[in-house]
Amino acid sequence: MEPLNARSMLDAATSAAAKPADQPFVERRRRLSPAALEVVNQKVARAYSPIVIAGFVRLADFALLSLVGIALYVGYVMPLSGAFSWVYPAEVIAVAIAAVICFQAADIYQVQLFRGQLRQMTRMISSWSFVFLLFIGISFFAKYGSEISRLWLAAFYFLGLSALMAERLVLRSLVRGWARQGRLDRRTIIVGSDSNGEQLVEALKAQEDSDIHVLGVFDDRNDSRALDTCAGARKLGKVDDIVEFARRTRVDLVLFALPISAETRILEMLKKLWVLPVDIRLSAHTNKLRFRPRSYSYLGEVPTLDVFEAPITDWDLVMKWLFDRIVGGLALLAALPVMGLVALAVKLDSPGPVLFRQKRFGFNNERIDVYKFRSMYHHQADPTASKVVTKNDPRVTRVGRFIRKTSLDELPQLFNVVFSGNLSLVGPRPHAVQGKLQSRLFDEAVDGYFARHRVKPGITGWAQINGWRGEIDNEEKIQKRVEFDLYYIENWSVLFDLYILLKTPISLLTKNENAY
Repeated sequence: MEPLNARSMLDAATSAAAKPADQPFVERRRRLSPAALEVVNQKVARAYSPIVIAGFVRLADFALLSLVGIALYVGYVMPLSGAFSWVYPAEVIAVAIAAVICFQAADIYQVQLFRGQLRQMTRMISSWSFVFLLFIGISFFAKYGSEISRLWLAAFYFLGLSALMAERLVLRSLVRGWARQGRLDRRTIIVGSDSNGEQLVEALKAQEDSDIHVLGVFDDRNDSRALDTCAGARKLGKVDDIVEFARRTRVDLVLFALPISAETRILEMLKKLWVLPVDIRLSAHTNKLRFRPRSYSYLGEVPTLDVFEAPITDWDLVMKWLFDRIVGGLALLAALPVMGLVALAVKLDSPGPVLFRQKRFGFNNERIDVYKFRSMYHHQADPTASKVVTKNDPRVTRVGRFIRKTSLDELPQLFNVVFSGNLSLVGPRPHAVQGKLQSRLFDEAVDGYFARHRVKPGITGWAQINGWRGEIDNEEKIQKRVEFDLYYIENWSVLFDLYILLKTPISLLTKNENAY
């Protein structure tokens, strides 16, 4: 089944359900300054991780050299010898591994170097030549030199070097294109628009080949200490505006220009900003107190102290994406027969569409459409979840009670995982945007509630397999959900995801007393 076809089928199946029951609601959004709105309204491309790019280049170098060496052996040496031998392929693999190690030692795998040409080419030629000299020396002392074709060895050197250079030219074009699109920039906002902030912005802008793109500065002060611009970077608003700003546009780094001595102010700001899925650092460029060099991380020449790091980034994000798509695709194929039976039961039980679509919180508070089997009577559907489903709720159908109790109503969310990509298999459960505890929204009831949105939400999660699922009718239930969700975020691993996924069926059978 093609993703587009599946998505269009889902839209058609749920459109009838959404329209009659949609209730308009006013969403609370903080007003931003005209300068901040100007930045927010700019089109921003998704960022590419330099660490992942460098990793793929290493893999490409290894694969390319292995392919060249083995192709030369199969095309030239093997016809002359009349038989296949594993000696040459083993030597090719060893040379390719040694080349990647030498390239790493020569510091070639940097995105900044990929943009240039001369420096990376000279380093690559010298490293490749060193690998071959090392290989020839080892072959000589091991007395294998007479058994290796000199023509093959020369061809491997020159064709391997030519392939590497051609690859680097293609890579240079790609990286420059990504740089123009802003995919390699770290979009940064500065906290503190005083003289310290101005010095920091100047230091960041003075560096060559820097990936730091300063969007602007934020400061709560309105007196003479707060500047309207810091070295050309405009003041975009107050610290309270940063959360809303970072949810409307891509922000990768929040950098405090305040001195370490302003501990109280920094802690107050961190309490507001830690809910964001961004790196937060404290600049140490003006501090007189110096720590050991290993205590710092550097933005070029600017020393910083790490405060918070964005969760699940770089290769972790790639691994989670692969886990979701591969395991999610297999789960969807396995669940199709069950989904067909549930769809038939829903259709026969009460009039209305089979699927139900609801607005929920996604990654970084973005609004996403989550699919479920309809469990309520069509005319009583509640797309905004303004009223909590309770025990023996008259809005829930007979089939609805069963599929909600067993969580079979959640199976269509596999379409979100596999096709839309706005859900994960495992993660904090996505709550409805108008989800409430009594008369208070969840973020009003629990301090730091939005921190659970620093990662993509999931069909199942750590809180769910520990019994915190279903109706939320008291403060402890929502607090425990947030507590378990934050533990999951801080301790994520692929094995943790797999454990939660395998434990979910058991949890559905033994811990479903709160599911109505």
